[in-house]
Order: sequence, then structure tokens, then C-alpha cells
Amino acid sequence: MTGAKTAVEWLASVAPDPEACRWEWERNPLGVALLPAGRAWDVLILPGGLGCPTLDVLTRVLDQPGPVLADLGDSRVGFFVPPGTAARWVGTGIRTAGPGTWIVVPHPGRATQRVRWLVPPDGSGTLTDPALLELAMHEAAARLARGGDG
Repeated sequence: MTGAKTAVEWLASVAPDPEACRWEWERNPLGVALLPAGRAWDVLILPGGLGCPTLDVLTRVLDQPGPVLADLGDSRVGFFVPPGTAARWVGTGIRTAGPGTWIVVPHPGRATQRVRWLVPPDGSGTLTDPALLELAMHEAAARLARGGDG
């Protein structure tokens, strides 16, 4: 299986009807599907001004963070984290998607106009450790407060 095909299977596995999800990705001109959070993953959604620098910090310390989504213009960045994280997360300005919420997810092997993968899923189920994500957020915030990379 190719990486994109494996990623499609992994993502679609959380859909109420995985076959309908795959069909939606193939036939929908927008190339997106709505998937429920809280089954295989939760999503922590950071404002882009913090999310992009946080991803930069994460990629410096991890070989492969979990999947990361960004919306049009990178105004919001969503980090895929283990299920249950959303219910326990306490943080000002951070939105969470857990059980009972749905997110727009693009096909892992294609670009879309509304949402895109900054780190596409590889199908292995790799997720970002919330503790490492929190540390990366603190480091990114500190760098931003200092006015850059310094």
C-alpha cells in the first residue's frame, strides 16, 4: 500500500461509513470529508500565529509529528493528538475537537483550496504527544515574545 492509500484507510476508518468517506474524497470537487474526532484522534486547534511556529519547534525535535492541518491562509492549525486529550486540555485560545465534534479533512494525497495538510498522515496512526505539543507551544510563544528565533 502506498503512503496516501494507507493514510486514506486510517482516516476513513473513523467515519460512520468508511466507504462513503472514500467516495466523498474521490467524487467531491472540494476534495474534503467530514470526520468525527474523538475515535482515533482528537485535534487541538491553535491560532495560526502560534500554530505555525509551534510546528516549526516540533519538527526540530521530532522526526515525525502526528498529522497537522491548516485552513486557508494558515489562520488555524490543527494538531492530531491521542483521543481523550480534548477533554483534559486546559489552555486559553486553544480550541479542541473531541467526541461529538467533526472536522473537515482533505484527502491525504491531494491539495484543496480550503484546508491542507502541513504534515500529512502516513497511515501508521502516529499522533503528536500532547505534552511535547505543550512544550513546543511554550517555546514558540517565548520565541514570539522575544521577536523571532532568538
